[in-house]
Amino acid sequence: MTESNQPKSEPKVKLTVARNGPLRIQGARELIESGEIQIQWSDGTPVDPANLNAFSICRCGESANKPFCDGTHTRNGFERAAEDVPESRE
Repeated sequence: MTESNQPKSEPKVKLTVARNGPLRIQGARELIESGEIQIQWSDGTPVDPANLNAFSICRCGESANKPFCDGTHTRNGFERAAEDVPESRE
């Protein structure tokens, strides 16, 4: 059996981009706890999600809990980037 014929296993970590919503990260607990991946601000300050099993990163920019999503996008009329930047391929 060639490599391309082998069934694909489920990924350990899943990133889901919600249309008009956040970036959802699932399954990263082990990688975060082991230090294999780190979530941090651009200045290097660590950011710790409340729930390591699944969390969402804000894309609308208006969350009161940045960088995490608090659902504000549902109230502020957030439209995905493709509306303003067609070349974004979203």
